[in-house]
Amino acid sequence: MKKVHTDQAPQAVGPYSQAIVAGGMVFCSGQIPLRPDGTLEDGDIAAQTHQVMRNLKAVLEAAGSSLSKVVSATCFLRDMNDFAAFNQVYSQYLSEPYPARVTVQAARLPRDVAVEVACIAVI
Repeated sequence: MKKVHTDQAPQAVGPYSQAIVAGGMVFCSGQIPLRPDGTLEDGDIAAQTHQVMRNLKAVLEAAGSSLSKVVSATCFLRDMNDFAAFNQVYSQYLSEPYPARVTVQAARLPRDVAVEVACIAVI
């Protein structure tokens, strides 16, 4: 196993890594809309989703992978009414074949953000 770290995404604030590489795969921790400097993108669901996807892109690239190699994503929304707007932004960062995905509404996310996404990709 290898820990992944980049200054181009928010730093881990607890006992976890931005990502772990193991067995030719990269397992990315959930990203919320924090900028790399630790400030929160507190705009609407679209603005927050853009920041989350930029964070995932940075972590994946630091691991030697990319968004085009994502095989699975787990997405948490504060409000399922944001599903269409979330999908509109999410789809700008990924391409066919789209990864397998789970999307659920969460009662509460860290820092009361609107979205969090974790993913698994191949190297």
